[in-house]
Amino acid sequence: MTTPAPRPSEGPDALSLVVVSLLKGVVYREDNSALWQSLLQLQARVRDQVSVLGMRLMLDESEGHAFLRQRSEGEGASELPRLIARRQLGYGLSLLLALLRKKLADADAAAGGGRLVLRRHELQELVRLFLPDGTNEVRWVERVNQDIERALEMGFLRRLGEEDTFEVRRILKAFVDAQWLEDFEQRLAAYRDQLVEKQPGGVE
Repeated sequence: MTTPAPRPSEGPDALSLVVVSLLKGVVYREDNSALWQSLLQLQARVRDQVSVLGMRLMLDESEGHAFLRQRSEGEGASELPRLIARRQLGYGLSLLLALLRKKLADADAAAGGGRLVLRRHELQELVRLFLPDGTNEVRWVERVNQDIERALEMGFLRRLGEEDTFEVRRILKAFVDAQWLEDFEQRLAAYRDQLVEKQPGGVE
């Protein structure tokens, strides 16, 4: 006879634990199944609690992750200070995230949503196609590795057992949406035009 799994607590301590965990960052089903079950069970109360702080709960049960997003001014948050700071992304990191987002979409279409695992040299090759001629190879590798570390810190990549093996986390889909990609494509096109103008024989 099997013993049934304990039900997640619904008390104030459980609610506080869920809210504090969300304030710290993304909550993943695979990382803490008990916390995830508490979140699902308490999500209505969590939404009410974080709403007071000017935030919205972004919960994706199918992907297995949840995070908080600051409400916009149009949602009545204009008088509240920001609890979640906006991050300014440089061109290199923006390019890496956009390419990873497209790679994730391709993997979903081909394999139906399996894990996307890439080696460091594969991440570097994704970006290499966009390098202008004459780029210093050593400095370029250093910059790409810095962008990889930033993506790790932001939770879009997760280092696996081997030092240079990474999983692209599916939370990236929530942050890099279609509108973000479209805006970045426009900036990327302008950047390419600038590169062409600087090349020998380019338009003056």
